[in-house]
Amino acid sequence: MIIAEQKPIQEIKAMIAGYQKVLIVGCDTCVTICMAGGGKEVGVIASCLRMALQIDGKKPQLIEDCIQRQCEWEFVDALKDKVAEVDAILSSACGVGVQALAERFPNKPVYPALNTSFMGMPVEHGLWLETCRGCGSCELGRFGGICPIARCSKGLVNGPCGGSQDGKCEVSKEMDCGWQLIYERLKTLNQLEQVEEILPPKDWSTDRDKGQRRILRGDVYYEQTV
Repeated sequence: MIIAEQKPIQEIKAMIAGYQKVLIVGCDTCVTICMAGGGKEVGVIASCLRMALQIDGKKPQLIEDCIQRQCEWEFVDALKDKVAEVDAILSSACGVGVQALAERFPNKPVYPALNTSFMGMPVEHGLWLETCRGCGSCELGRFGGICPIARCSKGLVNGPCGGSQDGKCEVSKEMDCGWQLIYERLKTLNQLEQVEEILPPKDWSTDRDKGQRRILRGDVYYEQTV
């Protein structure tokens, strides 16, 4: 189960202020259950944004949609045509959903509408890889939709560390360097200037653990690999 809550509307407004056409996408599973990011909440966010932006004299086009799950390609791919028509995506899902959209649509900036608590992404049958720490203060918009807290083994917000080689982390050759992924993503979006901004030390008071975690169901995972 994923617990999440909506970011303040002023924070969301600031993230999408520079875009004329934005797709707001909800997730009809986990965050719907906790009443944070389903179809109903997407409608509320869109209405609040329209009113807030109109006060500033702006009238962006906000397109609303909600898919069954943002963490599975078969549902994400259904957004392809709508994504092609917009300048940016606002994801009303957990951090895994935000990163899934960013991976599937590398040429579109993706921004989080929620702050999340804990979740893992299914990589293979029986294997779930953590892609979001659930730190309670989501900054995925700064890092091209890739979480440096979960994806970097050192949790660096001002990276890279310089220890990676051939795109792999020095901690483990099986782990992709999170900051290499962030760099390539921001380069694709022409937003490399974002890595030049030095961020203040992160407030870890809401974080529960360190290092990228994964859950492996051996009875399921190993059965398909033999």
